[in-house]
Amino acid sequence: MNEQVKGPKSYFPSIEAKYGKTIDAWISELRPLAGAKHMEQVAYLKEQGMGHGHANALVHVFRAEHGGA
Repeated sequence: MNEQVKGPKSYFPSIEAKYGKTIDAWISELRPLAGAKHMEQVAYLKEQGMGHGHANALVHVFRAEHGGA
């Protein structure tokens, strides 16, 4: 059965297609910023060319699942 992904992860296919990197690659880029604030992490991704909504979704998942808080 194929369940539809909901929430911030629903952006992941678009993020990979638009920016040409896997989610794992983006997560690796965020690891050195694990102690930073949410919006500092979002700002970093935006500096890399990512849109605000995509950056926010990725940071949300990073902080929740990878100890990025």
